[in-house]
Amino acid sequence: MSQRHIVVIGNGISGTTLARHVRKRSDDTITIISSESDYFYSRPALMYVYMGHMLQENTKPYEDRFWSENRINLRRAHVNRVDTVQKVLHLDDHSTMSYDVLVIASGSHSNPGSWHGSHFEGVQGLVSLQDLSAMESNTQNCSRAVVVGGGLIGVEMVEMLRSRGIHVTYLVREFKFWSSALRSEESDIVERHIIADHGVDLHTQTELKEILGDENGRVRAVLTTKGDEIPCSFVGIAIGVKPNIAFLQESGIETGTGILVNECFETSAKDVYAIGDCAEFRTALSGRTKIEQIWYTGRMQAETLAATLTGTTSVYRPVNFFNSAKLFDIEFQVYSRNVKIPDTCRSVFWMNHHRRCAIRLFYDPQTLRFEGVTLLGVRYRHEVCDRWLREEKDIEYVLCHLSDANFDPEFFRHYENYLVEEYNAKSGKQLQLKKRSWKRIFQGIGK
Repeated sequence: MSQRHIVVIGNGISGTTLARHVRKRSDDTITIISSESDYFYSRPALMYVYMGHMLQENTKPYEDRFWSENRINLRRAHVNRVDTVQKVLHLDDHSTMSYDVLVIASGSHSNPGSWHGSHFEGVQGLVSLQDLSAMESNTQNCSRAVVVGGGLIGVEMVEMLRSRGIHVTYLVREFKFWSSALRSEESDIVERHIIADHGVDLHTQTELKEILGDENGRVRAVLTTKGDEIPCSFVGIAIGVKPNIAFLQESGIETGTGILVNECFETSAKDVYAIGDCAEFRTALSGRTKIEQIWYTGRMQAETLAATLTGTTSVYRPVNFFNSAKLFDIEFQVYSRNVKIPDTCRSVFWMNHHRRCAIRLFYDPQTLRFEGVTLLGVRYRHEVCDRWLREEKDIEYVLCHLSDANFDPEFFRHYENYLVEEYNAKSGKQLQLKKRSWKRIFQGIGK
């Protein structure tokens, strides 16, 4: 295969992983273009920079010399237009760049919503370094803020603001906090925690109606659909993200919400591919969404495409779903077969409000097949939970071997017996928890 020029638009986890893996497997010329930053950085770390837990320069996983040493060219620029006929990119400095293969990994931006007043100073989302800089500026001398959106970005913004002593009113339109991921009992634990322990003014079943500004063009309050006017000088919008695809309007590349791709990440244009937050599968893969906006799926997509670009045609087959987050002081984990655990599943559940802990094991009521687990305040081993899902273990096997999954330190309290007792009480069985087996824990790792 002759040497090609592979150009990657975007230096996030997808674009960077693609470049690294292509370099491992080929001598192609590689250029990464980004208008956001000079170097790849850890996006989840943005909140910790604002909170003073780390410096921005410490968010870069690789030293600056890594790129030249690995012959990966970096270009700080914005792509204004893509000419897929001539295979040329038109940049914002009026220069052009030709490519043989183009990989679009342009990521996403905050969904600004369509409320009247969204343009006022002090109203913003949080996705990029530029958003972080704006938030730093917009919250100077701020005493009251409103955050809109009951997902992970929303709760992160709330924590960031509370770390500076800013009073936060948190608007969540759903009946419970993060109801798309948590059942009612788990939402209760998180809600009590952020209200009682962190002084957040949480309003569920409440939507933003309008943003009000002052004579200087700065936000002064919000109006809710319940008719309440809440004074504030900062509004954080966290109602999701949208793919960054505006620069493709004249490219001829087919788009929907994102850039339309098949299972090999091919777009409608020859030698043009898309991965990560900006890519939308024409047909959703079984149990998954058409657009996958999670860190590890962006990495896996990049690894799959890198193999294809270097001679081994590969089809994307995601692993079992997992996600983790920190909801203020409470750790959250989910492992499941699909993005959304079916409502038809039954569960074995245990919680402790005082300790802010909860474990819920899901299973199919007909076959007893283990379908997933959600955890609050407890950590389970990824490799063990994933293996149970891959090997289609039943709920009774999982209950008997729960100790193998527990990842908490040795002297932490363990709660597995409560789940076994709960299941026995409902089923009439007499299951017993087996002692932890390191052989079972590490069985299958690397497969």
